[in-house]
This record gives sequence, structure tokens and C-alpha cells, in this order.
Amino acid sequence: MSKEKNKFERIAFVASDVPEAIEAREALIKRYGKTDPANADVIVALGGDGLMLQTLHRFINDKIPTYGMNRGSVGFLMNDYSEDDLRERLAAAEISRIHPLSMISTDSTGKAQKSLAINEVSLFRQRYQAAKLKVAIDGKVRLEELICDGILVATPAGSTAYNLSVHGPILPIKAALLAVTPISPFRPRRWRGALVSNKAHITISVLEAQKRPVSAAADHFETRDVVKVEIEQARAIELYMMFDRNHGLEERLLAEQFSY
Repeated sequence: MSKEKNKFERIAFVASDVPEAIEAREALIKRYGKTDPANADVIVALGGDGLMLQTLHRFINDKIPTYGMNRGSVGFLMNDYSEDDLRERLAAAEISRIHPLSMISTDSTGKAQKSLAINEVSLFRQRYQAAKLKVAIDGKVRLEELICDGILVATPAGSTAYNLSVHGPILPIKAALLAVTPISPFRPRRWRGALVSNKAHITISVLEAQKRPVSAAADHFETRDVVKVEIEQARAIELYMMFDRNHGLEERLLAEQFSY
């Protein structure tokens, strides 16, 4: 990260389109000024987890740290909202460094498209019939045929999102792992997923693609009628997420595992 340590004078504010977030942005601009994101030391995102992901994607190559404050319905990736002492909170914040996933999806016409995912890459059946998928890790087939509603590959940062809702494992933020988790698996019925190295190259091939069409999504970027999806960590891209001290992403992931 190229910004001077603990110095966040130039703050850019971005907000979701809900009234609470827009009002918060205007109030904070009055107190702390307004800076264009291209010239900012830090971006403060006002909204929910969806806005945080959108903001990280929008500035994914700029290496600007992002600090979220919750003005939405879901705020796992956000800090509590307050207009007071913002620069002091920024100076004391913990920084989590994360790498997104790279997805190369090839559709039925042979067109390949590359997308990035901060939380997860997901494959879903498009119609009423279950998908049939083949899963290979580093070129070796590990599942010849998985009949399911879909499958996802989650990063540690995304392991508490959709991955958790389909009973995937929560990964510590510093774990050198990815979660490969089935969505409503029918056969093999007892397969509940796997943990693989974050250096692994994962290839998911769609069997009977015309009869059982499948879509693929990298966060909110979707490709329809895919026949093959290749997934690996984009290690050259590093994102910086800021959290209030003692309430960082590592602590949140640990606390989530003991919630009931």
C-alpha cells in the first residue's frame, strides 16, 4: 500500500442509493471535506456489504484503502456508523489485505470472459433440471460427475457470505485456502465440499450443457450458458479493507464461528 501509514487527510465518500446513506455522505462531506477518489488517501463507503463489494471492484486496481460504515441492511464488512472522530478512527484502523479470485468462463459459443470475485465464484443451474458438473483441481479430476443445483468457490473474506448459507466452512482471513462448496448436491449425496490451496487452479466443466444449462457469477458479474469455468486466486491484485481496532475481519470471522 503506497499511502503514508496512518495519514488519511484526503477522504473520498461514496454512498449507496438509500436515503440513509445519501444523508450520511452529505453530513460527512460537510465535516471532513470532499476529495475525488483518484486523489484520496482513503475511500469511505456508506451502505451495506453490497456497496463495499461494488466499491472494491470499482477501484480494484488503484490500491486505495477502503473503510466501510454501515448504512444498509447487512454490514458484516462494515464498521459502525458515526460522524465523530473519523480521522482518528481511520488512523487507528486495522488493515486486512485480501486477494480476489479470477474467473475465466467459456460459454457455448466458445467465447471466454474474465471476471474478478472478492467473495465467491458461483455456478448455478439455469432451468428446472439439476446441473451435471465435473471438477478438476490442478488438472486432476476429483469429481467425475456432481449432480447439484450448483457449486461455489469462496475466498476467506467471502466464506461467511453465500458459502456459509449453503453450509460451507468459515475460513480465517489469513488462511491460504479456498472453500469449494456444493449447492444442494444430489449425487454424490454425501459430498459436502473441500478445502484447497489458494494456489490451486480449479476447473469446473459442465456436462450435458445444452440439456442442463448453467450460469456462472463472479460476485455480481454473470455469464450465461457456460461450458467451462476456470478459477484461481489473482495474486497480483491486493485489496485493502479497513476495520476499527479489535473489530477487524479476522476477529469477525472468528466470532462468527462461535455465534448461535
